[in-house]
Order: sequence, then C-alpha cells, then structure tokens
Amino acid sequence: MVLPSTYFHVVLIDTGLCTLLWKHELRNADKCYLLYYRLLYFAGYKPYKITHSSDYFQQLYEWAKLLIEKNLAYVCHQKAEELKGFNPKPSPWRERPVEESRQLFEDMKNGKFDEGEATLRLKLTLEEGKLDPVAYRIKYFPHHCTGNEWCIYPTYDYTHCLCDSLENVTHSLCTKEFQSRRSSYYWLCNAVETYCPVQWEYGRLNMNYTVVSKRKIAKLISEGHVRDWDDPRLFTLTALRRRGYPSEAINNFCATLGLTGAQIAIHPRALEACVRTVLNRTARRIMVVMEPLRVIIANFPHDVPLTLEVPNIPGNDEEGMHSVPFDREVWIERSDFRENGDDDYRGLTLDQSVGLKYPNLVIKVEEVVRTPSGDIDHLKVTCEPATDSNKPKSFIHWVCHPVKIEVRLYEQLFNHATPEDPAVVPGGFLNDVNPNSLKIGVAFADQSVKGASVFQKFQFQRVGFFSVDTDSTPEHIVFNRTCEIKADKGKN
Repeated sequence: MVLPSTYFHVVLIDTGLCTLLWKHELRNADKCYLLYYRLLYFAGYKPYKITHSSDYFQQLYEWAKLLIEKNLAYVCHQKAEELKGFNPKPSPWRERPVEESRQLFEDMKNGKFDEGEATLRLKLTLEEGKLDPVAYRIKYFPHHCTGNEWCIYPTYDYTHCLCDSLENVTHSLCTKEFQSRRSSYYWLCNAVETYCPVQWEYGRLNMNYTVVSKRKIAKLISEGHVRDWDDPRLFTLTALRRRGYPSEAINNFCATLGLTGAQIAIHPRALEACVRTVLNRTARRIMVVMEPLRVIIANFPHDVPLTLEVPNIPGNDEEGMHSVPFDREVWIERSDFRENGDDDYRGLTLDQSVGLKYPNLVIKVEEVVRTPSGDIDHLKVTCEPATDSNKPKSFIHWVCHPVKIEVRLYEQLFNHATPEDPAVVPGGFLNDVNPNSLKIGVAFADQSVKGASVFQKFQFQRVGFFSVDTDSTPEHIVFNRTCEIKADKGKN
C-alpha cells in the first residue's frame, strides 16, 4: 500500500466558475493538471509540480490488465447507443473467460479493432444503478502529450482516482454530481490494491445569465453566438481573464461565499462588485472619449501645446504620473454638450459653462458649427481660468492629439437569469441569447495608452474599467469593458 505524502494536496477546484474550462481542457480522459496550473497561476498561486494523467498511461494500462486477471473487468462489444438511457441491457460478454478478455484487450491496444467496436468495462454497479462503467475506449486520434503512442484511452471514471493515488493526493474536492461516483472511486483503488484518497463533494457555484455546460458552450461557439472558449461573455477562467477580471477579485468573491453542499446561483453583479473593489485600487486612470465631439478653443492661452502631468491613480503617489498634451483642439464626450439643458444637467450648454479637468480652465460656447446636413460638426469655445467666482457645476474629461482605439462593450449573454429552465425559456437556451451582448465601437484615448500590454487594466474616467484584449497590436489597441464604474441598478 502506498501511503499519502505529508503535505495536503488538493486536486479538484470544481466550481461553476472553473469546471467549464477544466472540461474543455480534457483530452481522452487526460486529467490535464496543466489546467490546475493555469487556474492556480491565474488565481495567484504557484503549483508544486505540473503533471498530466498521460504521464501514467503505462501504469493505468498495467492496472487494467490486473483487473482483467482478477475477473473484475472484461472486453465488451456493445455499441455506445446500447449503453445509453435508463436500465440498459446487461452485456452478453460480462462472463467471458479471463483469457479471452486478456487477449482482446491486447488486440485493442494493438489497433486490431475499429473505434466503438470494443471497450473495457469494469464489473461494478454505480450508486445510481448504472452497470459496468467503461474504463477504456478506442480512439485513433493523436494525443496532445503522447502523440500516436496509444490508441486506447482511459475514461475519466477510471483515471481520476488512480492518478490521485499515484500522486499521493490526500483529498479530491469536486462538486455534488460526482457524489454518485464516490463508490467507484474507492472500489477501483481497492481493486488494484493502491492507496485510496478521500473524495469530498461540495455544491456547484452557478452564475445567472450564463451556462456552464461544456456541451452548451460548444453549441454557442459552433452556432456563432460567441467566438471561442475565452469569449469575454462566458464564465470560463480564460474568458474572465480576457475580460479583465483580476485573480484577486475572483479569490475574494469565492471567499465571501464559503463552501456549502447546496447548489447556489449567484447574480453576476456580486462578482462584479469584487472586481470593482480591486480595480478601484489598482487600475490606472486615463481619459477616453467614447463618442467624440471636437472642440476648438478660440483664445487658447499658450503659443505651443502644454504637457500636463496627471496621476495614474489619484491619492496614491507611489503609482506615479503620466503625461497628456493639451492644445487648442480637444475632444469631449458628445453627451457632455446639449444646446439646451435643464436644471439637472451638469454639462456644457449654450448658456452654461463647464470645467476641463486638469488644466483648471472653464470653457464657454461661442459658436456651434454644423455640417451641411445640420448635424453638429464641432464647437468653438473660449476659456478662462477657473476661480471661485466662475466655478462650474462640473469638470469633464477630454483628450487631445488622441489615439484611436477599439472598444468592446459586453452585456449579459442571455436575456433571462435561468436560460436553461424550460419553464422560463420554453424554446431552449439558444433562443434566449441576447443579440446585443456585444457592441464594438471606436473611441479616442489619451496618448498614455501607447505601449499598453495585453491584460493591462485601466479605468476610463467616468466611463468604466477596461482591459487590453489579446487581439491588440501596437498599431491597433483593443479594449474589453470589464465592468462599469458603478453598478447599474436598472439592469437585471
């Protein structure tokens, strides 16, 4: 018997937020510990070692032969469709001689059967009543670690517990749907006479307005509703990272929930709140105009453009400063100007001045210049220093000599909180996809965004938190909106 190591080695971190990616990474039941490395690395931890189930294919094969010798496994020729559904017929090959199964299993390994023509099954009844789970299948497809060395591959049910044992795992943590596999987990370790870890099950963390099923996400991808597994509208770890969710925020979110055996569903706003808390403290502030309106300062008080030093994170001197130019032509948000405002409007109007942030100037409209079609082309304004006597209602952000960027604005992928519930969405989850879940636009940013690295996070002042996307190039920077600065209480 192999005794467990003295360190506590947890292998499964299987919540709704990460199971998705974990299933996506599986290849032929290779319980890819590279995934755990990615998960832990993203969450801010460094793994002791990176391993793959394929590292143990030879040992798993030897144990399969041992099970045959002990008459605890047999080669079966039932088709996959015969094993589906409730109460499938028992295999007519269950009691075939050990010598025959031994030779047939060797023939499977040597490529003498077609895919689906033979499987190795365990003589075991699972807790839900399922008979004889499959341990090995034939697959003529190169493995991402072992290439063409093998054409038989172990299933998850067979591989999971045995690899845990080989790696001296103490506790395997998984979600409640694996509870029915606990007896087979223990049975298999005992059948091959190896050390048996402990399996603990917890309730899955589900998120509203999304799906976490690998099959359903694959359907979303194949039908073009999302681009890939890392599409920022999904809740796989790679998608959360691409959208700009910091690992610290995800850790904090999970810590607030704790562990429970109950199935729970959380609104995405709860996770976004944790994201805002972290990004408010860490994201660099820049000025970006989403819908630019050109403004020309007729009495610009300088002969040459100014260079202003503005804080990266106000109130945190350790984060330093960055430079922005200020010239007679600037761009403001189109929503920051109305020809006629009201008592609640704090922006620029024909009768109301507004301040420009950082140069401490107040601007006043002198002329609205229109296109031949009557649309506003630009504003001509005059400026004066802000004083106590002309203090405006608000100071607005602006950009000068801007950098053109692409912005991707994300909303919830589904219209309803529970798109998989037939009582809520009778036609199925694909009929509930929000057609406006992604909007792509062009914005003007201050020059400090030049050289921004992928996944670097910013707060676009007064707009939201954004992260540099993997599609970015030095010539074309793409930003994903992570979340708004404040929660929109009007949203579901």
